[in-house]
Amino acid sequence: MSSDYTGDTVLIAYDGSEQAKGAIRYAGRFLSTKNAYILTAWEPIHRQAARAAGVGGIATADVSAVDDAEGEDPAYTEAVAICREGVAQARDHGFNTEPYLVESSTAVWTAIVDAATELDVSMILVGTRALSGWRSLMQTSTADSIVKHAGRPVFIVPPMEGDD
Repeated sequence: MSSDYTGDTVLIAYDGSEQAKGAIRYAGRFLSTKNAYILTAWEPIHRQAARAAGVGGIATADVSAVDDAEGEDPAYTEAVAICREGVAQARDHGFNTEPYLVESSTAVWTAIVDAATELDVSMILVGTRALSGWRSLMQTSTADSIVKHAGRPVFIVPPMEGDD
C-alpha cells in the first residue's frame, strides 16, 4: 500500500480496547510524527471457532449460519468498524491517518510486525494491559513479542490512570 505521507510514519495497533485508546491519546500528546496507519488485525470466524473447539474440545455449530446476508464474515465486519473507530480516535488526536486492516492467520503480534515491515513504518505504537504476577508468567504479551521481533522502535503505553 502506498501513501503520500512524507517523513516518519507510525503504525498504531488498534483493537478498540481502552488501552489502545489510551495509547493514541498519549501518543498524540508526545509524538512529533503525525502520519499514522491504524492497523486492526482480525481473524475469520471459522478460524475462531476452530481454535475454540481445539482449546476447549467443544463442538461448534455451522459457522456459515452466522454470516450476514451479504455473506461477509461477521468478524471482518466488526474489524472494519473497530478500524474506523481507531482512525477517528487518531484524527481527533492530531494524526493524519490511513486505515490498514489485516487478516491474522497466526498470532496477532506476527500480523503487526509483518504489516510494519510491509509498510516500512518508523515505529510501532501499542497499548498493553501490563499484566503482572502469575498472569504475566503464564501469558506472553503481544507487546513483548512485537518488541522481540519488530526490528524497529516500539512505543508501548501501559494502562493509564482511569483506563479500564
